[in-house]
Amino acid sequence: MNRREWNKLALGGLATLAAPATGWANNWLDTKPNSKIKGVQIGIQSYSLRDRGLAEAIQAIAEVGINSCELWSGHVEPKELTGEERQKWRMTVSLDEMKKVADQFKKAGVQLSAYNYSFRDQMSDGEIERGFQMAKALGVNTMTASSTVSIVKRIDPFAQKYKIRVGLHNHDKIEDLNEFSNAASFERATQGASPFIVFNLDVGHFVAANDDPIAFIRQHHERIVMIHLKDRKRNHGSNEVFGQGETPLKEVLALLRDNKYAFPANIEYEYKGADTVTEIKKCLDYCKQALA
Repeated sequence: MNRREWNKLALGGLATLAAPATGWANNWLDTKPNSKIKGVQIGIQSYSLRDRGLAEAIQAIAEVGINSCELWSGHVEPKELTGEERQKWRMTVSLDEMKKVADQFKKAGVQLSAYNYSFRDQMSDGEIERGFQMAKALGVNTMTASSTVSIVKRIDPFAQKYKIRVGLHNHDKIEDLNEFSNAASFERATQGASPFIVFNLDVGHFVAANDDPIAFIRQHHERIVMIHLKDRKRNHGSNEVFGQGETPLKEVLALLRDNKYAFPANIEYEYKGADTVTEIKKCLDYCKQALA
């Protein structure tokens, strides 16, 4: 790539900030969104809106009525870039662009709860640290990460340096001991780690890995920074419409409500539905009914 091509790509990842959906900038909602229900902050992982750009995602989040968002890095980084090109973009993009991202959420009345930037073993220390700098520029004190057990020792010093908590996110890959999947893998990773290494518990994936999210939340609630809400079946089962899988979503939400746990519960829409925004509304309605 020549310099002109590189600059075009670097700007492309954030171009939607300057070009929001038609009419949105001058015709904003009359009321700000509010999705704190019975003391439980229902939020959203912006990955749920991976079928649209950042500006359109922000608009959808606010119009659905959700006021808390965990920002997926894929909504910030240029989709065209992979591997070394993406790494170069991360290391060179101005941090002022991250501040512009934060301003867009603020104008929409949506609070950023975390920056989702997944640390992997092949990353350089510079790329790891850059994620923390981006989070600082976004104005958040929490990151979430689909990471490996082995990289936690490399993440922890930066977490302490920047005073940013890193919520380790789980999937259901129980056969890979270097992946987060169940209580045992979380506990291995945090042995000897600082208090900045915390948990981002995905209750759906936890059930698919045949573990018990209720018991884990009760035991580790002080180290949980946020949870992901999705409904899956056991034994690596499929993603289902909320209420149709085997994840105890109602019980999880009641546990948060009754114990006044402060961490947000973020909808992560992954099952096969029709229109994305319509399905997210269904997920939010399910949470409202469960908490009522």
